[in-house]
Amino acid sequence: MSEAYERERQNNARLDELASKVTSLRDVTINIYDNARDQHIIDDSSDLFDNFSSSLKQSTARITRMASSGTKSQTLKMAAVATGTIVMLYLVWGWFF
Repeated sequence: MSEAYERERQNNARLDELASKVTSLRDVTINIYDNARDQHIIDDSSDLFDNFSSSLKQSTARITRMASSGTKSQTLKMAAVATGTIVMLYLVWGWFF
Protein backbone atom coordinates (compact mmCIF):
# COMPACT_ATOMS: atom_id res chain seq x y z
CA MET A 1 0.00 0.00 0.00
CA SER A 2 2.84 2.34 0.86
CA GLU A 3 4.40 1.70 -2.55
CA ALA A 4 1.18 2.81 -4.28
CA TYR A 5 1.19 6.07 -2.34
CA GLU A 6 4.83 6.65 -3.24
CA ARG A 7 4.10 6.12 -6.95
CA GLU A 8 1.09 8.44 -6.72
CA ARG A 9 3.27 11.09 -5.10
CA GLN A 10 5.89 10.68 -7.84
CA ASN A 11 3.20 10.89 -10.51
CA ASN A 12 1.82 14.07 -8.95
CA ALA A 13 5.32 15.58 -8.76
CA ARG A 14 5.99 14.79 -12.43
CA LEU A 15 2.57 16.12 -13.38
CA ASP A 16 3.36 19.37 -11.56
CA GLU A 17 6.71 19.58 -13.38
CA LEU A 18 5.01 19.01 -16.72
CA ALA A 19 2.38 21.64 -15.93
CA SER A 20 5.08 24.20 -15.09
CA LYS A 21 6.91 23.40 -18.35
CA VAL A 22 3.69 23.82 -20.34
CA THR A 23 3.04 27.14 -18.58
CA SER A 24 6.58 28.30 -19.39
CA LEU A 25 6.15 27.26 -23.03
CA ARG A 26 2.83 29.12 -23.21
CA ASP A 27 4.44 32.25 -21.75
CA VAL A 28 7.29 32.07 -24.27
CA THR A 29 4.81 31.66 -27.11
CA ILE A 30 2.80 34.67 -25.92
CA ASN A 31 5.99 36.75 -25.64
CA ILE A 32 7.01 35.78 -29.17
CA TYR A 33 3.56 36.75 -30.45
CA ASP A 34 3.71 40.10 -28.62
CA ASN A 35 7.18 40.85 -30.01
CA ALA A 36 6.08 39.95 -33.53
CA ARG A 37 3.04 42.21 -33.19
CA ASP A 38 5.22 45.05 -31.88
CA GLN A 39 7.61 44.56 -34.80
CA HIS A 40 4.64 44.75 -37.19
CA ILE A 41 3.59 48.06 -35.60
CA ILE A 42 7.13 49.39 -35.95
CA ASP A 43 7.23 48.35 -39.61
CA ASP A 44 3.87 50.03 -40.26
CA SER A 45 5.06 53.20 -38.53
CA SER A 46 8.23 53.18 -40.58
CA ASP A 47 6.22 52.83 -43.80
CA LEU A 48 3.91 55.62 -42.71
CA PHE A 49 6.87 57.89 -41.95
CA ASP A 50 8.41 57.09 -45.34
CA ASN A 51 5.13 57.98 -47.07
CA PHE A 52 4.90 61.21 -45.07
CA SER A 53 8.48 62.09 -45.95
CA SER A 54 7.80 61.49 -49.63
CA SER A 55 4.63 63.60 -49.53
CA LEU A 56 6.46 66.40 -47.74
CA LYS A 57 9.22 66.41 -50.36
CA GLN A 58 6.64 66.54 -53.16
CA SER A 59 4.73 69.36 -51.46
CA THR A 60 7.93 71.32 -50.91
CA ALA A 61 8.88 70.91 -54.56
CA ARG A 62 5.43 72.12 -55.67
CA ILE A 63 5.55 75.12 -53.32
CA THR A 64 9.03 76.01 -54.55
CA ARG A 65 7.87 75.77 -58.15
CA MET A 66 4.82 77.92 -57.42
CA ALA A 67 6.88 80.51 -55.54
CA SER A 68 9.41 80.80 -58.33
CA SER A 69 6.70 81.27 -60.98
CA GLY A 70 4.74 83.94 -59.04
CA THR A 71 5.32 87.58 -58.23
CA LYS A 72 6.79 88.84 -54.97
CA SER A 73 3.39 89.79 -53.57
CA GLN A 74 2.03 86.29 -54.25
CA THR A 75 5.07 84.75 -52.58
CA LEU A 76 4.67 87.00 -49.52
CA LYS A 77 0.95 86.14 -49.30
CA MET A 78 1.77 82.45 -49.46
CA ALA A 79 4.44 82.84 -46.74
CA ALA A 80 1.97 84.76 -44.55
CA VAL A 81 -0.67 82.07 -44.95
CA ALA A 82 1.85 79.32 -44.15
CA THR A 83 3.12 81.20 -41.08
CA GLY A 84 -0.44 81.89 -39.89
CA THR A 85 -1.34 78.23 -40.29
CA ILE A 86 1.68 77.13 -38.28
CA VAL A 87 0.88 79.63 -35.50
CA MET A 88 -2.77 78.49 -35.38
CA LEU A 89 -1.75 74.83 -35.21
CA TYR A 90 0.67 75.65 -32.40
CA LEU A 91 -2.06 77.44 -30.42
CA VAL A 92 -4.60 74.66 -30.96
CA TRP A 93 -1.98 72.09 -29.95
CA GLY A 94 -1.35 74.08 -26.75
CA TRP A 95 -5.05 74.11 -25.86
CA PHE A 96 -5.46 70.35 -26.17
CA PHE A 97 -2.14 69.19 -24.83
